[in-house]
Amino acid sequence: MDFDLNDEQKQIKQVAHDLLAARSPFSKVREAAEAGEYDPSLWRELVELGWPGIAVAGEYGGQELGLVELAVLLEELGHACAATPFLSTATAAAVISATGTEDQRARWLPALASGEATAGIGTRQLAADAADAAVVILLDGDDAALLDRAQADVEPLVAIDPTRRFATVAGDGEPLGAGAADRVRAALAAEIVGVCQRALDMTLEYVKDRRQFGVPVGSFQAVSHRCAQMLLSTETGRSAAYFAAWAADADPERLPEAAALAAAATAAGGRDVTAAAIQAHGGIGFTWEADVHWLYKRAQLDGALLGGAGRHRAALARLGAARLDRVAG
Repeated sequence: MDFDLNDEQKQIKQVAHDLLAARSPFSKVREAAEAGEYDPSLWRELVELGWPGIAVAGEYGGQELGLVELAVLLEELGHACAATPFLSTATAAAVISATGTEDQRARWLPALASGEATAGIGTRQLAADAADAAVVILLDGDDAALLDRAQADVEPLVAIDPTRRFATVAGDGEPLGAGAADRVRAALAAEIVGVCQRALDMTLEYVKDRRQFGVPVGSFQAVSHRCAQMLLSTETGRSAAYFAAWAADADPERLPEAAALAAAATAAGGRDVTAAAIQAHGGIGFTWEADVHWLYKRAQLDGALLGGAGRHRAALARLGAARLDRVAG
């Protein structure tokens, strides 16, 4: 059994990493956040690469890959904390492709896969990118519905993460098939993994360079223990997120458990890792000029979109109890 990415997935990851390192450094993220707008040139490049339709069937203009490949891209988008509607649009396209009706696919997928239209995802109280979307996927527990933006009441919402646009949404939608909500959560978990990895990378770089009493602060036991816990949380979230993405593609019966595991691990891990990064940066970590706060805010809002770790731990407990009942029966 191979637990690693295949060669094609590794190539996608490397291309995404290099592109975003060049096109979306923190200076660009800061510009977009302060302007209250996404970076249109970055979005055009992502569209030209065909990435919004990476997990969409070819008949609708997609690349016919799966949620694992989408997770690879989302991890790198999270690592860059990129200011773009990619998460919402590509995730919505993947979910509609996998769980939508034929009418829903024909209506929405060509425009989403080509980047001509964008989508929103979230809940009625907190939806990412809904204000400018053509279509919105709303989660309600384990169910998901598809709303035509033109028939929904959408109000912009100011949140602590200015690198992404948020809104509240009201209106009735069309139900999506089984697994739609879990696929959204698997995608969110993948982005949080990238956020955690970037926070860890920045922290390790800082504690190796910052010196006190003539030695790097990373050599202090308290600091090294904190970094070790950051690594543990990041790798735990990565394993769970890719398990969920794999289950969506290869074993949908295991997706509810895998998505709950990924959501629980990353909702808590994202908060803890990014908060620890701020602490490890010392006094400078709390300033506006320190870029690490963008990661903390992204992790907090992604965790809110997931619904919090507690909800998914309870879901795991119910799923485990149900499995025991089946075995005992």
